Amino acid sequence: MGRTGDGRDPPAEQPSRFSASMKSRISQHDIGKHRSKKKQRVSISKTETETATLTLNHTSTSYTHSYANSYSYSYSRGKEKRHKGKAKRAIADDKRKWVYSTHVVSPNQDRVVFMSYNILGVKNAAAHEDLYRNVSPKYLDWDYRKKLICKEIRDYNPGIMCFQEVDRFDDLDYLLQKEGFKGVYQARTGDASDGCAIFWNSKLFDILHEESIEFQNFNLRNNVCQLCAFKMNVKSSSKDMSASNSESVTSPSFLVGNIHVLYNPNRGDIKLGQVRLFLESAQRLSHEWGDIPVVLAGDLNSMPQSAMYQFLTSNKLDIQMHDRKQISGQIYPLQNRSFNPRLSYRWSNEELMLATGTGASHLIHQLQLRSAYAGAPGSSRTRENSGEPLATSYHSKFMGTVDYIWHTTEFVPVRVLDTLPVDILRRTRGLPSEVRNGEVIIFL
Repeated sequence: MGRTGDGRDPPAEQPSRFSASMKSRISQHDIGKHRSKKKQRVSISKTETETATLTLNHTSTSYTHSYANSYSYSYSRGKEKRHKGKAKRAIADDKRKWVYSTHVVSPNQDRVVFMSYNILGVKNAAAHEDLYRNVSPKYLDWDYRKKLICKEIRDYNPGIMCFQEVDRFDDLDYLLQKEGFKGVYQARTGDASDGCAIFWNSKLFDILHEESIEFQNFNLRNNVCQLCAFKMNVKSSSKDMSASNSESVTSPSFLVGNIHVLYNPNRGDIKLGQVRLFLESAQRLSHEWGDIPVVLAGDLNSMPQSAMYQFLTSNKLDIQMHDRKQISGQIYPLQNRSFNPRLSYRWSNEELMLATGTGASHLIHQLQLRSAYAGAPGSSRTRENSGEPLATSYHSKFMGTVDYIWHTTEFVPVRVLDTLPVDILRRTRGLPSEVRNGEVIIFL
């Protein structure tokens, strides 16, 4: 089991069946609110950030999640100084905008800003130079990018951050501790040098529990995921109550999950197996801590038209109705956003076992999940028919959406940081850029 921030056990003592495989690392320092948002030029990492704001009644919670991928951010990209007119126009075009939902939310309800960010691992960028051949080496330099990350964090002021492809955790820990953040990290297993990290504003939240899953222990490759239970600080969350009364108020609690799913488009069985374990663990922990709300974020390496997306939104999937190599939909370009692939592949018993854990052909999960971005619809310039961004990732071989923030029905989306229109994104020639480091999505 992972270490708990205050050393307490869950209210119901239920042993975790994943305890042997769950490891965690909690940083010893407070982590600062430095978010690498790009400066006034386009320096973006592999994907954009997602940011969203959710609200939670006293029985639900508000979150803001930041999204930083190839979508329209509130970052500005500058042009050449000698072209001042074009520069001003470019800065206006390249600013990501907040999009608000139609939900009526009381100003007294607690709100949390959530950010999900694939920051592009330093070694991954070096190992796949062909993907970033259109990106200036300057903008791939970690010293440059980490400053952008910190700037984005300061600009968007998230309460909770989920990072993927982290291979410089100590750097982030050092920078973010100055801003009052704490963090936990889980490295991938095997030869990989990166992993996942969750950071939180320690003035706003206390961590109750943390654990992680190493998927290699289930023959599901070297990827990992994290799960953390938090409670809101009473003094900061009870906006409508006096200090004398706030002590008697129960602090809202919620669960946060962070995952980076296997990339390989051909291994839909592995991808489904990883997501299945992630969802099962989230549902279990939510129940152990009193059926608390859940927010799940990360890079799923799956597109909105895919069977994987269908599984998350509908709670079920008949696996044998889908080709294993098409589970994630990654082989389909952005221009071909609607597809109905014919089944041309039969699943083996071993593949069904990896995907479902039982060898059955049907997958079911118990969480009632909603997409943060689908809950705050945008325009056709930035969104698909599903409500998801058109693109959260952009490099020389791919442009599309693979990054998401999901939440259970107790949460109400307030606003999301919309992605850039595709035509504007293409001007950057790829992420990272001068003003954007990578995939960031924000949800409130």
